Amino acid sequence: MIEHSAEMDFDRPANAVWAVVADYGRDPEWRDGVETMAPSPPGPVHPGQTTAEVMRFAGRTLRNDGIVTAVGPGLHFTWRTTSGSDAEGSRTVEELGPGRCRVRLEVRVRLHGPDRLLAPLMRVLVRRTLAGDLARLRRVAQRAGTPAG
Repeated sequence: MIEHSAEMDFDRPANAVWAVVADYGRDPEWRDGVETMAPSPPGPVHPGQTTAEVMRFAGRTLRNDGIVTAVGPGLHFTWRTTSGSDAEGSRTVEELGPGRCRVRLEVRVRLHGPDRLLAPLMRVLVRRTLAGDLARLRRVAQRAGTPAG
């Protein structure tokens, strides 16, 4: 199993960042390789919400269906795939003070069959991807808080 988490502090209010993190429809804006993400129903995450994702990872196109397994307490939710990759994880936004928060992304991927031979490479790719995703999320969250001028 590949397990990795990454976190980053943001100079943005927790609720503003949560609005991006908890809206699967916005994933293509900040998650590397996500070509489409279709939550059903659209809108903020809630238990039982399903997703259909198409993404490019490690040179392959992956089609994953998923489900939100729990939301809360606080600004936190968990998910797992129901088809495609065998994965699960969580997203958390923690308030650090006025106008500051920390985002934590966690993922666990189980490789099967011949893909298990790729585990060392996949660990590196997952680590890099999560770090890059947080950097892109920071830019998206910052733009979302910039008044139109």
